Amino acid sequence: LREQLSIPVFHDDQHGTAIITGAALVNALEIVKKDVGKVRVVFAGAGAAAVASAKHYVRLGVPQDQITLCDEGGVLHADRDDLDEYRRRFAVRGKARTLAAALEDADVFVGLSVGGIVTGEMLKAMAPRPIVFALANPDPEISPEEARRARGDAIIATGRSDYPNQVNNVLGFPFIFRGALDVRARKINQEMEMAATRALAALAKEEVPEAVMRAYGVERLRFGPDYLIPKPFDPRVLLWVAPAVAWAAVGSGVAGRVIDVDEYRAELDARLGRAREVMRGLSGRAQQSPQRIVFPEGDDARILKAARILADDGIAEPILLGDPDAIRRQADDADVTLEEITLANPRASAHLDGFAHELWERRRRKGITLREARDRVRDPMYHALLMLRAGQADAVVAGVDMYYPDAMRPALEVIGAEPGRRHVSGIYMMVLPQQTFFFADCTVNIDPDAETLAEIASAAAQFVQRLGIEPRVALLSFSNFGSVRHPAADKVQRAVALLHEREPALQADGEMQADTAVVERILMKTYPFSKLKGAANVLIFPNLDAANISYKLLDRIGGADAIGPILVGMAQPVHVLQRGSDVNDIVNMAVIAAVDAQEHGRRPRAEPPSSP
Repeated sequence: LREQLSIPVFHDDQHGTAIITGAALVNALEIVKKDVGKVRVVFAGAGAAAVASAKHYVRLGVPQDQITLCDEGGVLHADRDDLDEYRRRFAVRGKARTLAAALEDADVFVGLSVGGIVTGEMLKAMAPRPIVFALANPDPEISPEEARRARGDAIIATGRSDYPNQVNNVLGFPFIFRGALDVRARKINQEMEMAATRALAALAKEEVPEAVMRAYGVERLRFGPDYLIPKPFDPRVLLWVAPAVAWAAVGSGVAGRVIDVDEYRAELDARLGRAREVMRGLSGRAQQSPQRIVFPEGDDARILKAARILADDGIAEPILLGDPDAIRRQADDADVTLEEITLANPRASAHLDGFAHELWERRRRKGITLREARDRVRDPMYHALLMLRAGQADAVVAGVDMYYPDAMRPALEVIGAEPGRRHVSGIYMMVLPQQTFFFADCTVNIDPDAETLAEIASAAAQFVQRLGIEPRVALLSFSNFGSVRHPAADKVQRAVALLHEREPALQADGEMQADTAVVERILMKTYPFSKLKGAANVLIFPNLDAANISYKLLDRIGGADAIGPILVGMAQPVHVLQRGSDVNDIVNMAVIAAVDAQEHGRRPRAEPPSSP
């Protein structure tokens, strides 16, 4: 059929099983340190899936004469006269005629048959550190519990999601077809199947996102005996398998369309969600001029993992503060390498005296003594901010293990608001499938007056402009352009008047209701005099109640991805995370901090402290 048709033909149970088990086999052999060219493999089952898998294993390097297939009649032996042409290819000679006999001294067992046909005694006869793939569903050939009792040194995989190492075809066919169809492949050939296997095997060795671990209710997933291949619903599989398959199709001459593999991967990334597309664009900007980002909580495992991603992707030059020995221990525990990551000890810095005097000069009329300043500059948060102030870093990202006010207070004391502003505020980027909004102020000012609201709107618009987006600012209320007379609505009106006076070129207007702001038809038809030339993308809320409630509702039940909080109005780039942020949140915030630092007027760079 493959030869007769000029479209991809793919039997999932057959070729999909071969591809996925092949990836698991490659990684399992690496873990047990066995040479693929010297192992002996035994299959329980001799149907299409087993035959296809055996052929695939041969292409991976397993010698064909070291592969034994068994069916209900026992070993596929050369003496049998009931074998068709496909099975006869794997007929063997030798004494073993039963599955139990075949398993003696075998290195690998692959079960593609029925449940309960393998016993612990059979596994005990296998070679040291055996690999056991008991893939029958719903009941495996041998339960993982029994297999573990019999062979504590075994690597075990099943087809079930309630055990480690689930071998599931969903890891293959959706992404194999995606890659094949996107290059208009005429067939799915062996090169494409091998590319899928290699991509899955390689992905398993990458750092696993926290979102994937949360989805499976585990705290740690790391390449090893209990994590041979990616989890079935890891969104990164698309980004690894489809490009590998597509490129293999191009390379083997069966593609109807040639692609740039990097551009194709970026296109796939965008399909995973608008938030990823937005952050990918910002990451590209950050990579053009990587900034030095200092993290005060340097010994936190989440910070370490985020720093590794930032360094590997060329997004930033991370500086981690803390006891270097403690950071190294935590990095070892988290399996994070520290190459291209600077470690700095705030308690043993050559800059302590200078930082203390700098802090004292700024705060001596605010009740701080020089002695207190000397104590504070040893605190990682204060130290990070003073590094930023001294030009030893370009941005600070903090707060993963702090309460928001505890991180904000030092930031305001050391860095403060930018010239001409009295207030700072917090923005959330709310990413929906078709559009992106910026909500402010979601974190800082509880009940801002008109002057403060105008500042919040101005700072938000300035930040959005730095991202390369034209801001259209709506100041929200329950009233539309004076339709209701009330002190709360009047406050927003006064803020709008201040904005119009100070920044006449800015597209900003109000007070207006939320639907008026975001539905262009309502705005243009009913209020054609508005300064907004389209639906608003920057929404300024009248108080913290409204902003905080709105962003959380839209995030939780409205289908938006919330990125933030992004601190705006600071004299230099300081960004405070929500306590408990995960690795992805930290990376996103660091990307924003890097772009912010690029656009901020920075003083000449000073050298950061060297790693002890």
